[in-house]
Amino acid sequence: MGAWSARHRWAAVGAWLLLVVLAVFAGQAAGRVDVDEDRSMAGEVNQAATINDDAGLKSPAGEMVLVQAEGGTVKATDPAFRAAVGDVVTAVKGTGQVTAVTTPYETKSISADGRSALVRFDMLGDEKTAGDRVQPVMDAVRKVQAQHSGLRIEEFGDASANKVLDDAFGTDFKTAEYSAVPLALGILLIAFGALVAALLPVLLAMTAFVAAGGVVALVSHWVPMSDTANSVMLLVGLAVGVDYCLFYLRREREERAAGRDAETALKIAAATSGRAVLISGITVIVAMAGMLFTGIGDFEAMGVATMIVVALAMVGSVTVLPALMSLLGHRVEKGRIPFLNRGRKQAAGRPAAPRTSRAWRTVLRPVLRHPKAATVIAAGALLVVALPAFGMKTANLSMQQELGDGLPIIQTYEHIDAAFPGGPAPAQVVVKAADIDAPAVKKAIAAFQAEAVSSGASKGPVTVTVHGPQNVARIDVPLAGGSDRAKAEANVRTLRDHVRPDTLGKIPGVQAPITGETAGSMDFTHKITSSVPPVFAFVTVFAFLLMLLSFRSLTIAITAIVLNLLSVGAAYGILTAVFQHGWGASLVGAHGTGAVVAWLPLFLFVILFGLSMDYHVFVVSRIREARTRGLSTKAAIEHGITTTAGVVTSAAVIMVAVFAIFGTLSMQSMKQMGVGLAFAVLIDATVIRGVLLPAVMTLLGDRNWYLPRWMNRLPDMTHDESALPQPPAAEPHRVPQLAGTDGPR
Repeated sequence: MGAWSARHRWAAVGAWLLLVVLAVFAGQAAGRVDVDEDRSMAGEVNQAATINDDAGLKSPAGEMVLVQAEGGTVKATDPAFRAAVGDVVTAVKGTGQVTAVTTPYETKSISADGRSALVRFDMLGDEKTAGDRVQPVMDAVRKVQAQHSGLRIEEFGDASANKVLDDAFGTDFKTAEYSAVPLALGILLIAFGALVAALLPVLLAMTAFVAAGGVVALVSHWVPMSDTANSVMLLVGLAVGVDYCLFYLRREREERAAGRDAETALKIAAATSGRAVLISGITVIVAMAGMLFTGIGDFEAMGVATMIVVALAMVGSVTVLPALMSLLGHRVEKGRIPFLNRGRKQAAGRPAAPRTSRAWRTVLRPVLRHPKAATVIAAGALLVVALPAFGMKTANLSMQQELGDGLPIIQTYEHIDAAFPGGPAPAQVVVKAADIDAPAVKKAIAAFQAEAVSSGASKGPVTVTVHGPQNVARIDVPLAGGSDRAKAEANVRTLRDHVRPDTLGKIPGVQAPITGETAGSMDFTHKITSSVPPVFAFVTVFAFLLMLLSFRSLTIAITAIVLNLLSVGAAYGILTAVFQHGWGASLVGAHGTGAVVAWLPLFLFVILFGLSMDYHVFVVSRIREARTRGLSTKAAIEHGITTTAGVVTSAAVIMVAVFAIFGTLSMQSMKQMGVGLAFAVLIDATVIRGVLLPAVMTLLGDRNWYLPRWMNRLPDMTHDESALPQPPAAEPHRVPQLAGTDGPR
């Protein structure tokens, strides 16, 4: 592929640009279909959404306005208080954006102490776009607040919360995404010391991301997508796109520095680093496919989106990149930065020795001299770091845990929750019957309302909205646990396990799934937890098989899995220590969440298992290549580590920097993701690849290449490194037959 692209460079570049343009136009024409989070969930949340959809009922964006006496003896029944409530009703109706406005005197939404009341209404139009239309309503409520200085008048609801949160964090999140590209470019400038060479990886990564965006839009008609999937696609696409180009460029530069002509250098880069890119890319795609086992729409979207962007980055790296390098030739060194990465001069007529890392040579000497001690110390340190993970607690973070108490909308939420426990986030029972107005059904709904309060699951008021033509009713049940997630979940279990069977469950043919924020969180946590075993099994088994076929070594395959699991375990330990136990939380701007966000362990496992294979495949491929050229295993390990250290370090620094940006965001889930990924990549690129891998391989010696005879029938995906052109300088001509292989082909 590399040779063809170099010979037909304009065709390769043109085909890539045509692919990008066609993908973008096709994606824009088709439009993106976003995932319906309720419909994508298993359990009762999905059942409730299905009932509403089949009935043609769209859940409106519900809003509420708290009218509260801040002091004194003012009660909700006082004339001044009633006047304020009337002004709120008049103001919100006057915007023309609301419907179903009810007063607290109609719904009995008055607090137990009589000092607080709720005006409830729904936003007109689609719930998903209500946040774009709620500003006039919020302005109207503020004007009423200005007219009644003795009362607290605040708005909270689906639309207003989304509006405020989007304003507060949307720009922050986009800034983090956009800053990732210039940050990666800056690090590449330092790594290469030349502007053109630094631009190539970023150019390929971004064109792959743009093309992937178009393909994702097309695919979304079968697998709905989301904004979260788009952000993850950018992160992973930038990471692997830059990595693959780094692998390719560094090898091509090294071969030219060794005295080879441009064509030969490009062929060798294609045959070695290009092959490593293919193996790595396939491994990442397999890891991302693990997300499809969750059955959760957002995870399926992230899995498919990242698989697409990795596939495009992989294809671009082995086709258009060789063409661009052939076109540029020595001009790839254009735009050199003075005094930065100038490289070593080579004597006239003599090729330069392969460039190695002085720092990593210094680290490797004691590791290779004392491999047992290095293995025990490094593995022991990682196990100690991983220890807190055995006590990991996962949870879906509440709004207060996610965002803290700084935003006014959070304070409003807390005011409402204090006066009406569970009021801001009630459980919702969607009742479907053959005849919703039948006396037996009405009696069962009334019994449910009464028992929900008598059981202690709710303090009321429990309200009912009936849609007669559709034979559907919605029961809103404020949970007594309020913002205390553990107590609120216990309330939902009481409703599901006791109240519903005793009332609605006795009517034949009646469906009554219980949904809502807390119920959805419970269903999500259960679903994600039950997905862990199949996802872990799928990813580890397929990664093992890919390593086995790619290196034809049982030892290499087992070592790869064990080292990756150690890396993931250490990342879990850091997450648990920082975000659950609060050790050093202030250093990363975290506050007491007391748990790791429920979706993160599975997400981290899949992402890290895929990305860490980049380094493993690249480093081990170089070691194997040196071994087949005649070096001893120990010498091959030293050569492979030191010659790849520069590119691995550069790639790791880019990934750590990009992920660390997300660790600076205010949302705790994004902070946890950024910190977890950054630390995991840092550990993988240093302790795992720089210490533990060479130490373990040194201890194993020639057993690294062990393959049982009965496995010789497996497909052979190894590359014949002995067929590569020899460097100008004399090298050993004997190419040993590795254990478990058929020798040079």
